[in-house]
Amino acid sequence: MPAMTWERLLSNSRQGKPPEKESTVGRSVFQRDFDRIVYSSAFRRLQDKAQVFPLAKSDFVRTRLTHSLEVSCVGRSLGAELGLRLEADKQMPKGVSPDDIGSIVAGACLAHDIGNPPFGHTGESAIGEWFSKTQVGQAAIKQLSPAQKADFEKFEGNAQGFRILTRLQNSHSPGLQLTSATLAAFTKYPRGASLQGGSLKGVSWKKHGFFDDDKKCFGEIAAAVGLAKKLDKKNVWVRHPLAYLVEAADDICYRVNDLEDGFRLKHVSLKEAQELLLSIFDPRAAPTKWKDIGTEQDKIGYLRAKAINYLIDQLITHFQEHSDHILEGKLETSLIDGIPSAGALSNIIKISKEKIYRAREVLEIEAAGFQVLGGLLEAFLAAVNDIAQKGEKKASAKSQTFFYLLPQQFRVMEDEHEDLYLRTLKVTDFISGMTDSFAVSLYKQLTGISLPTG
Repeated sequence: MPAMTWERLLSNSRQGKPPEKESTVGRSVFQRDFDRIVYSSAFRRLQDKAQVFPLAKSDFVRTRLTHSLEVSCVGRSLGAELGLRLEADKQMPKGVSPDDIGSIVAGACLAHDIGNPPFGHTGESAIGEWFSKTQVGQAAIKQLSPAQKADFEKFEGNAQGFRILTRLQNSHSPGLQLTSATLAAFTKYPRGASLQGGSLKGVSWKKHGFFDDDKKCFGEIAAAVGLAKKLDKKNVWVRHPLAYLVEAADDICYRVNDLEDGFRLKHVSLKEAQELLLSIFDPRAAPTKWKDIGTEQDKIGYLRAKAINYLIDQLITHFQEHSDHILEGKLETSLIDGIPSAGALSNIIKISKEKIYRAREVLEIEAAGFQVLGGLLEAFLAAVNDIAQKGEKKASAKSQTFFYLLPQQFRVMEDEHEDLYLRTLKVTDFISGMTDSFAVSLYKQLTGISLPTG
């Protein structure tokens, strides 16, 4: 397998377009990627999607929106620092600056959760289990191919995010028309859902990053940036090197920042939070100024900031040490698993699972998520399938009502009625794009638990 090259990996060609000339004063093409994501409706909806605590009443607790912004900040720092080191080693392609690499990673990080359904990872499980473990869900996809079934039975927010960026958002374009470099860096799992009985080891392939409907699109992006094929006859590529930094930025934030949220909501004590954050540092490099800070919240905030900065340096050093393996597509572990602070971060995750992610208010809302998303899937799929099979005039009045509750872009038109896969995709596009509050509200209205008021 030939090594990938930074010249191609940092391609500024936009999806389906040739490379651009710089035309906007003060903004590179990669900075414009970032701006397009910020202004998208899918990104705005993250303000009402949970990071850890669904439908939280606290104004401090992070949402998917604030989490994504923080991951983006960390990603920019990681990318820019890598760029400086590539420049110092004379590996930087002509016409590319360290800030450009920072912008690519920042944009990919900003969008990394844009495909998450309501209720976060529980929402992914709820959709997947409805299709794979309920009779009505299995019946709904019975006639699909194995690859198409896998898209729904293993529903994945990362693949939905790729679909949003390249197809659903501004469907007339299609998508946001981001650069190939940003889209490839965004795709942490460069494979389809079905491996047709095979399996792959390595962090890059533990999940899938695009649906069967979008495999051609990803293939074009992979070709534009020169990603190597992992399996020649299947839809599997190696990772874009910058995807490791996107993953690392997320890994830092959900370990360190979720711990801070857990402390704020009193699931973790001050003493325990301090000890966990200080364990990240080599004892000789541990900060001491936090002892002189007045409030408990500011002590933890200071340690959180110092810990993130400390981890960034470790991660870039680790990336450099393994750069040859990364460019050859042979690194099979996350960056964060190989740094000196890996043990401390694993312990933080262990404590977070016990005291934060399994807090009662988290589990109660997540449990409701299975009922809400399953109920919405059943109602809307039944409606679109009834209309497809009988025609709008002969379908039940209930089906007609539910069909017209779908926004226009998610309705299958008459000439598409025969495509069961497309019908099912459009329904999951609609439901997975909902905010937490809207999903709960719509479910209550459709089941008569509450009625809309004028």
